[in-house]
Amino acid sequence: MATQLESSLHVSDLILQASPVVQLVMLVLVLASLFSWYLIAKLHMGYKKARQGDDHFQKIFWSGAELNTLYNNAQLNSKRDGLEDIFYQGLSEFLKLKKRHADTAPMIEGTERILRVGLSRDQSRLEQGLSALASIGSVAPYVGLFGTVWGIMNAFIGLAQVDQVTLATVAPGIAEALIATAIGLFAAIPAVLAFNHYTAKGEEIYSDRALFAEEMVALLQRQSVGSTQDND
Repeated sequence: MATQLESSLHVSDLILQASPVVQLVMLVLVLASLFSWYLIAKLHMGYKKARQGDDHFQKIFWSGAELNTLYNNAQLNSKRDGLEDIFYQGLSEFLKLKKRHADTAPMIEGTERILRVGLSRDQSRLEQGLSALASIGSVAPYVGLFGTVWGIMNAFIGLAQVDQVTLATVAPGIAEALIATAIGLFAAIPAVLAFNHYTAKGEEIYSDRALFAEEMVALLQRQSVGSTQDND
């Protein structure tokens, strides 16, 4: 009896014999899990590329390279992003205002404004996919719970038509229902962990970029004040 019961409770059989609603819930959760792993891989590559690109540009920037040289190189690079793109946008605004013979204060304010816009734009591009991970992590357990409740409900409805209730009649319905919860947790846990991990990494990258923007503004301010004193 125990052998027959054990042989009848294979996970694959339970999934195939589940009700259409529970099977649909399982399918949705499996697709959500696959999509979350795709997002995790995409975020991993994006953050790694962003960190490497920022470190490379900072080394060049602080090595004593001329700003005009860095600006021309960035202008020729159509695929610039990260710090290089932020630097290019900020210096473009600074040079534009300088050509208009604006005072130092308006030039610095305009440059800071463009740098903030560039920081926000690049950060939004970097964090694409985080909101989807958060949604999967928060919703998947409830979707799995819905499948479990539905499966248990069907199991008890089926028991009403049975004269003698035994473990063999109860176990399959309960087991197939619990599989939905297990799949929901399998989809949710990696999504939540990845969301927390990449949110922290995103804040770290943003802080480094914001610090670079402040240092760049200070450098431009010193240069503009120095050139003004020379002209006087």
